[in-house]
Amino acid sequence: MKQLARLLKNSAIILLLVTIVLLIMMGMSYSNRDILKTARNIVTVPLSPLQKFFLSTGKNIEHFFSTFKQLKTLKDENEKLKIRINELEKENRELIEYRDKVEELKEALKLKSQFEDYEVIGANIIAIDAGNWFNIFTIDVGKKDGIDVDYPVITSTRGLVGRVLSADLTSSKVLSIIDEDSVVSCWLSKSGDGHVIVKGDLTLEEEGLCIVQNIPFNLDIAVGDVVETSGLGGIYPKGILVGKVSEIRQADGDLDRYGIVEPEVDFKRLREVFVLKKK
Repeated sequence: MKQLARLLKNSAIILLLVTIVLLIMMGMSYSNRDILKTARNIVTVPLSPLQKFFLSTGKNIEHFFSTFKQLKTLKDENEKLKIRINELEKENRELIEYRDKVEELKEALKLKSQFEDYEVIGANIIAIDAGNWFNIFTIDVGKKDGIDVDYPVITSTRGLVGRVLSADLTSSKVLSIIDEDSVVSCWLSKSGDGHVIVKGDLTLEEEGLCIVQNIPFNLDIAVGDVVETSGLGGIYPKGILVGKVSEIRQADGDLDRYGIVEPEVDFKRLREVFVLKKK
């Protein structure tokens, strides 16, 4: 009886084991894919946020380096543009200088045609005496260029600057018409007669103005009248523009009067002048 009971017990265990094996085999044969999917889900589901983090971080790093590269490219292009702008500005300044030179040459040619008896010599101002006005200044032409004392000095617009005060080998000093020692024989261009004297005045020098005196009592002089050199006196040729009358003042006597002349030349901004040398 004991052997029969042991046999039955062993048979039951074997049957149970066989059943379990069969069930496992049936489950595996039924859906290998589901098992693999489940196993994969068991692994990937917890790792999904981590994968998203690394993916997002990778994209951000790629975007950073891409932006950095673009910024470097823009910086390089910006530097090239700055260099090009500087080159263009330099070229523009040079073109303006060339244009001004051409205009000055044109004016010099006009001067030559207007003053046929004179050689027109261009000069640069290289120094001025103390003060803000060009009442006495130095130019870069001298005796080696044929310059001598009392040669007239004018601008390209035919405005009277003054005369050569002294000449060295390579430079000369010019006394302008606003200096108190300057005296010029003039007349009013509207009448062509009625000689007057235009001279510098110490009280008007700082304003860049001159005084006109010796006005004949019958001369009709008014504000706005143009004053030119008369050609008398042996220094200045006839017809150089001196300036315009800006004011008429009464002197001590009832018939005595004088005027204020605003010169044609801007004596604060002189850079280049022309010396007239008698042929």
